Amino acid sequence: MEKGTLVEFRPQGQPRLAIADRPDGKKNWVVIDQNQQSHSLQPRQITYSVSGQTYQLKEIPAFLQEVAAYTDPDSLEIAWELLLEEGKSATTAEMAQLLFSQQTPSQCYAVHCLLSEDKLFFKQKGDLYEPRPASQVNELRHQIERERQRLQERQGFIDRIQAGLAGETVDWQSSDRPYLEALERFATLGDESSQQALALEILAAIHRPDSPQATFDLLVALGLWSRHENLFLRRSQIPTQFSTKVLEAAQQSLTGSTPDLDQFHRLDLTHLKVYTIDDESTQEIDDGLSLERLENGQEQLWIHIADPTRWLTPGDELDLEARRRTTTLYLPTGIVPMFPPELATGPMSLTQGQVCYALSFGITLQPDGAVGDYQIHPSLIRPTYRLTYEDVDEILELDLQTEPEVRAIAAWAEKRRSWRESQGAISINMPEASIKVQADQVQIQVLDNSPSRHLVAEMMILAGEVSARFGQAHNLPIPFRLQPQPELPSEAELLQLNPGPVRDCAIRRCMPRSEVSTSAARHAGLGLETYCQTTSPIRRYADLLAHFQIKAHLRGDPLPFAEPDLKLLLTSITAAVQEATLIERQTNRYWCLEYLRCHADQIWPALMLRWLREHEGLGLVLLEDLGIELATRFNRSVAVGEQLQLKVSHVDPRQDRIQLDEVALPAGESR
Repeated sequence: MEKGTLVEFRPQGQPRLAIADRPDGKKNWVVIDQNQQSHSLQPRQITYSVSGQTYQLKEIPAFLQEVAAYTDPDSLEIAWELLLEEGKSATTAEMAQLLFSQQTPSQCYAVHCLLSEDKLFFKQKGDLYEPRPASQVNELRHQIERERQRLQERQGFIDRIQAGLAGETVDWQSSDRPYLEALERFATLGDESSQQALALEILAAIHRPDSPQATFDLLVALGLWSRHENLFLRRSQIPTQFSTKVLEAAQQSLTGSTPDLDQFHRLDLTHLKVYTIDDESTQEIDDGLSLERLENGQEQLWIHIADPTRWLTPGDELDLEARRRTTTLYLPTGIVPMFPPELATGPMSLTQGQVCYALSFGITLQPDGAVGDYQIHPSLIRPTYRLTYEDVDEILELDLQTEPEVRAIAAWAEKRRSWRESQGAISINMPEASIKVQADQVQIQVLDNSPSRHLVAEMMILAGEVSARFGQAHNLPIPFRLQPQPELPSEAELLQLNPGPVRDCAIRRCMPRSEVSTSAARHAGLGLETYCQTTSPIRRYADLLAHFQIKAHLRGDPLPFAEPDLKLLLTSITAAVQEATLIERQTNRYWCLEYLRCHADQIWPALMLRWLREHEGLGLVLLEDLGIELATRFNRSVAVGEQLQLKVSHVDPRQDRIQLDEVALPAGESR
């Protein structure tokens, strides 16, 4: 290289032209760029040398102007097509000759500039540029287009976020879903999110803090999430929406395209008066009760359970979706159903005045309440009355003679309770809170231990006993539910505790968790030698399994699930049910704390149930007006069973923190 040579170098990756001025040591050259700044360059830093003549610094602008006339990107594609057809590679000079029929310094440098930016047509091998195969160019074009589209979609998403934060109405696009999902997952899972990098990229682009809480606040500010967003549910694997495929399967069922496998075995019981008893808000009605007086003077109880298996078969789209969900989630804000609502609250439910499909248990009891005889049939029924628990309590309290069947069923339910107690059933009657949320307003009601609820519970337990007896008698693998015998405190120890919640809490603490098995065994808590839940097949997948098995046997068909398959299936759904139960418990607690936050000035009568860690002053109390149990720290010794007055001193529902402090009532004021 000689003085005056025009060279290119690339500080920070950007091309810059300079004039060689003088050597600097053995290998380096001092060059002066177009901004008249000096640089000492090693040979490897020089990316191009203009040959054929020398230049002065003042000639660089004119040279660049000449180059600009030849830097049409389309010309590079022409060169690629020509060289690809000939199967040749070329130098920059040869390519200039090919394109411009000349090899002037400005034309050769123009080709170099085009090739430097090219990521599509050529790959460099030394001083030569080899044309890429057409298939590779097409693939690269596709990738470049996808990247261009991705950047465009990303910028559009950023623009819509900014508009939303400015208070404008935003029409979110389908292309926004991956970005929104990344933000949602990061807000939910934090560092554990697999989409953390994309979320952080978006947060940086809109100049927001890169924390899960800031992301949560962003989603709330955009109106995409509520400030009470259920993160417990979002952290779970439980889907909250049904896929298009599942909804299409539901629509096919609604058209009646699913054949009734029990068509020729269904017992017509539409002549019976059928009562469905549930909360007023319940939409999935899955059980009904009848009383039939037989010719021999006996009374036969009929327990009708909704028959969702009429609308699906094992392994079809609806069954697999129910299996994946395993249970209907009951949350204060609403339900997450196991089946699509148009089915669950439609033809699957026992709807008043309509002919409905059911699995009916006809049972005669012995005078003491033990099961005498029973029969099980797929059936057709026509529910007569839809009653609430309050309706039934009123019928029983007022002894209304217009519905003698209700009083008769209640009498049999009381005999059943007494009989189960004689068999060792363990009764625990802790207050239960019903939590409902509408428009972020929380309502908490303590459910009464009313006669109507006892009636329904006893009839459902009775159906469960009969199902299990049937399964055991016919050697059917069904989801038997069992509970080992607990080691309860001695009678003397229990008598030292106040009757009611304190004593029941002590008993509850000793109760082992119930289990599910394909083999029958005793359920200690219910006082039954065998038991199988079958009364909520719209809402519990294990109940649905029992229906599949029992109905197949009644038809004389092969069982849908062999015992090894059923065992494996029960293992997976048991884990899923436990997850669902945890979500329900966490969500209820959140809204309990939110309720207490909104009533922070209120004083709550409470009952000390037991010590959790007495040495730390941590006890479990019951807020009696709400039916809520909370761990509370005391700075004094409190007796188990002691009545207390508590007030919220600190509560943070999102962080799951609450502190209750004791307060003294003004003199002369009682609770």
